[in-house]
Amino acid sequence: MSRLPLPEDETTSALAARAVASGTVSGQTVSTAESLTAGMLASTICSVSGASAVFWGGIVSYDNSVKSGVLGVREDLLADKGSVDPDVARSMAAGARRVCGTDWGVSTTGVAGPNPHDGKPVGLVYLGCAGPQGYATRELRLEGDRAEIREQTVWAALRLLVESMARES
Repeated sequence: MSRLPLPEDETTSALAARAVASGTVSGQTVSTAESLTAGMLASTICSVSGASAVFWGGIVSYDNSVKSGVLGVREDLLADKGSVDPDVARSMAAGARRVCGTDWGVSTTGVAGPNPHDGKPVGLVYLGCAGPQGYATRELRLEGDRAEIREQTVWAALRLLVESMARES
């Protein structure tokens, strides 16, 4: 496991600004589906001036009933693999995109700690990104306390979103 680097030229705020700028230039919109970050990703994006042109909404899906009932994550997937799974992250991102009617959906699901969850270790995180041309997922194995893991997750989710938007521009 490792801590993700936060280089000075690519802070969380800088990544959020890049996501907003990219969406503004391309006319594309973004939504979020968050579990372990519980709205931090949406809040970070919305801290950027001009975010209202790009960010349409977010769903905090801390409980599996929200993942399935609102985002459309299959109940059998949640029962078989648990909420900390790449397929769940992908489905959450697609659900955010569908529910909010956006071009992009980005999701976070994982174990922030302090204890393991359903046999999954602290620091295991999956990100999902759904866009006009497909999906991307990313696995993270992070170190740190609960707050640090959540902060690193937001940084990595923004990075995935920015990279995905750049690939499709």
